[in-house]
Amino acid sequence: MRCIVLGSGSKGNATLVEAGCTRILIDNGFSGKELLARLRLAGIDPASLSAVLVTHEHNDHIAGVGVLARRLDLPIYANVPTHRAAEARVKQIPQRREFNTGEPFTIGDLHIHAFSVGHDTADPVGFTVSDGLHSLGYCTDTGSITRLIRHSLSRCQALVLEANHDVAMLRAGPYPLALQQRVLSIQGHLANTEALQLATELAAGQLRQLVLGHLSEVNNHPELLLREIAGRKEALTGLDITLACQHCVGPVLELGKP
Repeated sequence: MRCIVLGSGSKGNATLVEAGCTRILIDNGFSGKELLARLRLAGIDPASLSAVLVTHEHNDHIAGVGVLARRLDLPIYANVPTHRAAEARVKQIPQRREFNTGEPFTIGDLHIHAFSVGHDTADPVGFTVSDGLHSLGYCTDTGSITRLIRHSLSRCQALVLEANHDVAMLRAGPYPLALQQRVLSIQGHLANTEALQLATELAAGQLRQLVLGHLSEVNNHPELLLREIAGRKEALTGLDITLACQHCVGPVLELGKP
């Protein structure tokens, strides 16, 4: 089972997950042209994609979903509220697929579970994706870590997790007060400290690989996040951590590799 973060941030998000003969995208917030270019950089034939999963309807997660679906005749999976909220931007898609949040479903060789997260959209979700032996978690765009999120991610060996902002940098930055409050709310985004606290908890269990993504280019900086990681070095021992990039394709995560 493999995972590649094709890009992550407020200007676009897309992640590839594959196992066996199945390749899926989680979100596509890039233009069709940009997404195809990133797939090729990762050595992935776009025609080999099986489906796209959608977490929520914000533009940085769905901007290129419609064009990709039409160009490649791809099924698009989302819950009903997200499909409805995204219709104006995604427009007509050839294969609309619906799932119920909280109920598992299967796409080819991958077993998928969508769980609720806290964000200011219609019905936002995170995902766990499994090949039956290994499990990957995907959890971005949530303002808080709930008991449900902890439970859903507790058996994951790999995780793509939001580390959106440094609180002090956000408060001292250019965002107006109302936008700051939205980011800091339980329907906003995770701060570095919150993300690393969850990672510390999960590292005591099965988690071995962590990608921290959706870093704000205005309210965060990789050096700040790396400094916090270093401060938790002992608690995060045994955890392989990488930072996802907005402008480049990330490394391949291989689950189950000796």
